[in-house]
Amino acid sequence: MTEQVIFDLARVTSFKYIALRYFNVAGADPQGELGERKPAATHLVTLAVRAAAGKIPLPGVYGTDYPTPDGTCLRDYIHVSDLAEAHLTALEHLQAGGESDVFNVGYGRGYSVLAVVEMVRQVTGRDFVVVPTGRRPGDPPALVADVAKSRAQLNFPL
Repeated sequence: MTEQVIFDLARVTSFKYIALRYFNVAGADPQGELGERKPAATHLVTLAVRAAAGKIPLPGVYGTDYPTPDGTCLRDYIHVSDLAEAHLTALEHLQAGGESDVFNVGYGRGYSVLAVVEMVRQVTGRDFVVVPTGRRPGDPPALVADVAKSRAQLNFPL
């Protein structure tokens, strides 16, 4: 709905815009200025890192029977620093006279829940319990950004 309001505004005024559709934002920048800071975070990467640090038990892995290689959902995760870069790229596009538009912001490839958990284990050198639970209602097997338009028109992601 917000995109439609912005589109309508741009149609009747000289307002120019770029709408970025984020996928799964994860990580923190090297200086620690950007990243997850909510104590009650629900994002997989944050929860897995906290579980590896022994701060929390990893909540259940929702669904292990999806039609994916390991049975868990596939998601397109984008690093928060790259998301910031996407915003700058979008602004530069508009400053250079580019047209208003909507772009997906991701990498165009998916990683399963269990692959993310395994990567956290490898990076931290810590093991932690993973408890499979039932699917969450409405969760699709895969959500991966189609970045063809972003790549062609904004040269993002690189």
